[in-house]
Amino acid sequence: MSVPRIRHVRASVVRGGGADYHDQSSGHWIDDHIATPMAKYPEYRQSRQSFGINVLGTLVVEVETDDGATGFAVTTGGELGAWIVENHLARFIEGRPVTDIEKMWDQMYLSTLYYGRKGIVLNTISGVDLALWDLLGQVRQEPVYHLLGGAVRDELVFYATGARPDLAKEMGFIGGKMPLQHGPAEREEGLTRNIETLRTMRERVGDDFWLMFDCWMSLDLDYATRLAHRGAEYGLRWIEEALLPDDYWGYAELRRRAPAQMLITTGEHEATRWGFRLLLDMGCCDILQPDVGWCGGITELRRISALADAHGKLVVPHGSSVYSYHFVITQHNSPFAEFLMMHPVPSEVVPMFSPLLAGEPVPERGRLRLSDKPGFGVELDPATTLERPFTH
Repeated sequence: MSVPRIRHVRASVVRGGGADYHDQSSGHWIDDHIATPMAKYPEYRQSRQSFGINVLGTLVVEVETDDGATGFAVTTGGELGAWIVENHLARFIEGRPVTDIEKMWDQMYLSTLYYGRKGIVLNTISGVDLALWDLLGQVRQEPVYHLLGGAVRDELVFYATGARPDLAKEMGFIGGKMPLQHGPAEREEGLTRNIETLRTMRERVGDDFWLMFDCWMSLDLDYATRLAHRGAEYGLRWIEEALLPDDYWGYAELRRRAPAQMLITTGEHEATRWGFRLLLDMGCCDILQPDVGWCGGITELRRISALADAHGKLVVPHGSSVYSYHFVITQHNSPFAEFLMMHPVPSEVVPMFSPLLAGEPVPERGRLRLSDKPGFGVELDPATTLERPFTH
């Protein structure tokens, strides 16, 4: 049986929404006074969009075989990512057999080392990699989770990330992760307000429901330590991404200082097996949280997960809809998954990447059974307007 070859790779940009879930309307919980590294400047404290978190836009990568099969994926990257795909990475994709994913990943990564290694370049490589896995699924008429070795459980179980864990409990989720609102620049008053939010939510949800804080790289070691100990009084399950992502030494010290029963989690803004090896070797955390659209795609996430498993650590990817679902369902050390509540309040379960992905599944009562549709099981919504700023 001959293996189809890739005829063409295309990169497009979508303005607003979709995979770039940072681009939300005013008043959305995801952009309402959330602690960030920029929150030490008062003029950038109220909105993440004020300092430009939404400037990139969504990157859509499409790969097509010589017999017309097409795979696609979305991530953040916008015009910068589109330029990299069209003008650099295409040479390692076009003309290759659809099964050469490992070789294509290696060549994309090695060829961009001099200007890449993390950030926008790895976001872009991730998008290409996910599109290649989707294409392989289309060619073989199998879901990606079959290609990865098959499911190890019948369904996915989710916690919800959003401003209303009490509503998430009513919807059947196993826990609720709240955005931390007040960082070190707001001093003791801000810390007290964070703890008051936690106390109020604990009263609403009871003792058996998980509550967590997403700190989004905004804290220093002292503040994070105090937050962990004061939060422990109200059963805070974990604090996430408390420090700058390159502060491995700070994370290792935070893990030592935190209450024994509290989990330290991070990795959303880390990339490649080498970055995650540092987190593991230095004892920085209990749970790794790579984003499959940023860390290097599924090809690299498999390596990251194997490293974590060898260290006895869990991998719970940052919420990225079907792109992480197909991975999590195949991994013993990924016992649950994250669902980002993209409703503005959030009082409803809505598709995470809406309106970009047609057929995007959502959990019911905090659980989801994956379909056996080919690839990632979704299509690009036909109403989506794709801009192709560059061609090769």
